[in-house]
Amino acid sequence: MQPLSQKEGTLFRQIIKYYESKQYKKGLKAAEQILRKVPNHGDTQAMKALILNSQGHQEEAFALAKVALKNDMKSHVCWHVYGLLYRSVKNYEEAVKAYKFALKLEPEQQNILRDLAILQVQMRDYDGYIESRQKMMQARSSLRQNWTALAVAYHLAGNYKQAENILETYEKTLKQPPPKTDLEHSEAVLYKNTIIAESGDIERALEHLNTIARANLDRTAVLELKAKYLLQLDRKAEAEAVYRILLDRNNEYRAYYDGLEASLGLDRSDEGSKEKLVEIYQSYAEKSERTDAPRRIPLDFLKGEEFKSAADKYLRRMLNKGVPSTFANIKALYAEAEKKAVIEELVLGYASGKQANGSAEANGEPSDRFEEAVKYFLAQHYSYHLSRDLEKALQYIDQLIEKNPKSVDYNQAKARIWKHYGNTQKASETINHARELDEKDRYINTKCAKYQLRNNENETALKTMSKFTRNETVGGPLGDLHDMQCLWYLIEDGEAYLRGRDYGHALKRFTAVSDIFEVWHDDQFDFHSFSIRKGQIRAYIDMVRWEDHLRDHPFFTRAALSAIKIYLQLADHPELGNPNNNLDLDKMDAAERKKAQKKMKKEQEKREKEEAERKAAAAKKANAKGDDGEIKKEDTDPKGIKLLETKEPLEVALKFLNPLLEFSPKSIEGQNLAFEVHLRRKKYVLALKALNAAAAIDPENPKLHEQVIRFRLTIDGLKETDPKVSEVLNASFKLGPASTDLKKFNTDWQQKHSQSPSHVQSALNVRHILDNSSKAQNETDLKKLLELPTITTEQAVAGLDLLDEWQSEAGVKDSYRQAASEKWPEVTVFQSK
Repeated sequence: MQPLSQKEGTLFRQIIKYYESKQYKKGLKAAEQILRKVPNHGDTQAMKALILNSQGHQEEAFALAKVALKNDMKSHVCWHVYGLLYRSVKNYEEAVKAYKFALKLEPEQQNILRDLAILQVQMRDYDGYIESRQKMMQARSSLRQNWTALAVAYHLAGNYKQAENILETYEKTLKQPPPKTDLEHSEAVLYKNTIIAESGDIERALEHLNTIARANLDRTAVLELKAKYLLQLDRKAEAEAVYRILLDRNNEYRAYYDGLEASLGLDRSDEGSKEKLVEIYQSYAEKSERTDAPRRIPLDFLKGEEFKSAADKYLRRMLNKGVPSTFANIKALYAEAEKKAVIEELVLGYASGKQANGSAEANGEPSDRFEEAVKYFLAQHYSYHLSRDLEKALQYIDQLIEKNPKSVDYNQAKARIWKHYGNTQKASETINHARELDEKDRYINTKCAKYQLRNNENETALKTMSKFTRNETVGGPLGDLHDMQCLWYLIEDGEAYLRGRDYGHALKRFTAVSDIFEVWHDDQFDFHSFSIRKGQIRAYIDMVRWEDHLRDHPFFTRAALSAIKIYLQLADHPELGNPNNNLDLDKMDAAERKKAQKKMKKEQEKREKEEAERKAAAAKKANAKGDDGEIKKEDTDPKGIKLLETKEPLEVALKFLNPLLEFSPKSIEGQNLAFEVHLRRKKYVLALKALNAAAAIDPENPKLHEQVIRFRLTIDGLKETDPKVSEVLNASFKLGPASTDLKKFNTDWQQKHSQSPSHVQSALNVRHILDNSSKAQNETDLKKLLELPTITTEQAVAGLDLLDEWQSEAGVKDSYRQAASEKWPEVTVFQSK
């Protein structure tokens, strides 16, 4: 490598500072200045590549980095930069290789070691992480954070003994005890205590905790751990004393009450413990008039007249105050039918004004606030799924709105009732009226947008959300919602587009959700070094463990399931990949074909014009920056057309399916979809694995029955084309009948589940698969299912989807929809289109 002069050497060091402070233009200018004098200087070329990559010029950066390596293969800077470039594109394996090569050239380089360590813990390569942290600690043993990081590495790897030894060794090197105000030391010793406890030695963990308790700054954590350890060691009297101290500090935290009950050896199911339990909670209730928990918790375990008396007292107290959340606070009790009946009897008594049932009076007159609170409670009570009577709910809420028409709460409750009716149109209109009553309320604004999305009003919902977004950002309000990672909106928006069969927009939203989870996963990078540096170790360990289960979040599951369904549609109907060219021209006569082709040409020209306008607008906004100073790119595919045009929809579906199966293996719908994907991919062993997993979750699942039959047909079809595969699958496939008549098997299954609409629908679909000539009878039987008293609106909608799947005539669908509408006149989806 050609050496730099003193002037260029100073300039090179300045480039590094410019890069670290994100002054990229100055950095490029300095790099060009050096390269004019030393054109083949590898380190400068590498730093220029790093800056170009930060500016979004990825291809140019990689090309320049390769040139830099060619000019100086023995430069650790070039290899380090090469690793950083690979890390930026999430090719972690190649990044690790580059870092390790750089370390061979410069073994003591701390920056490279640090970057390698961060990447290793990000990839959960704990053995490699231990090795890297060991080297860093040995190089700079005076820094506490290096010792702590090594202990963390051993801890995450499951080596509790060595993790504890590392922390203890460092403590022995201290010449004098750290001051009491040293937050890092306070956190480190508490972290050491949790390691001892996790190793299973609770007795020693308690002893250690007692030695550090007085000087530790996190008093609450010390007390919580002490109570927990004492309870685990069955030292209940001591545990009781600590839990009482904790309750004096926070008398609304239920976990403390649970701990107190356990320390007193009280069992809620034991009648002998009831009196003592009541006495405890009464004593805490008397300490403060404002405390809720000790008044509410006894309702969970009291029975009979005791429950009625306590519930009466609690309800009167809350309703007298007019607390809007009263119903939300006690609806968990409705899981027990007896308690639900008692609560209904009490509140109806309040509504009728019977003194015997506890109606409130103020100065001899019934309280208006109490009366309104009672009616509001009853409206929510009759709207709730375990006590539903929507007509009564509507009567009560209408009475309240008549008295107070400008109440946001009352109008929102009415919108919820319409939602439960299934009338998404009225629900949307009502909640929008509630929003207009208080346009500064963000909560009701977001609720309104959600209801509008449920009514498939995508544009209106976005306009509603725009009232609380930064609309001047790139992409407008939708771009801001992406930046804010507003998952609920993206999922609801995607599901609304999916119902309207706008697969492009729907895929766009579900992919955005997946990308946000990927961002959250990548966000760990900064905390691997930040948390160690700041000494927040326990929170860091919690974060790492949380990240390990990131994708078992219900939001990811919802998005993944919906995205997979779309990709299955694309696999079955490739013409959907071009939403502007999905007409079946072969079935048209010459005149219709000519007309359709003319229309398609116009649509193509319109699309090209829109694309040109979008590119022009993107060029204007090329330098638009967000709050973080980074350039925000205009979305070049807002309608998701490119996502639809994928040539391998089943392979792309795996991006959603694999994490879904890994983190939510108990999702029956996930296993059902796994079967569908793998069957189409002709990965029969994986399809069988999904079937067996589904059977382990719910052997009577309706979809599973259908898939078992289809898999049997698939195996039988392989006998001629691939007899060996068929033989292997037959030997492993135990769910479906091998020799039994499939039609009889299906009929028997249908009779077994004759009162379950979902199961009968599945049986009818199997009958359709086995015998296409039975279509008319299937349609008739499907319509008869609407007469079952147990059928729900969701199951009726599933029947409508089946008719679509069977490609039934429009008249058949209209007849089905009309019959459903007669049974559920308010349900929007069954109303005439």
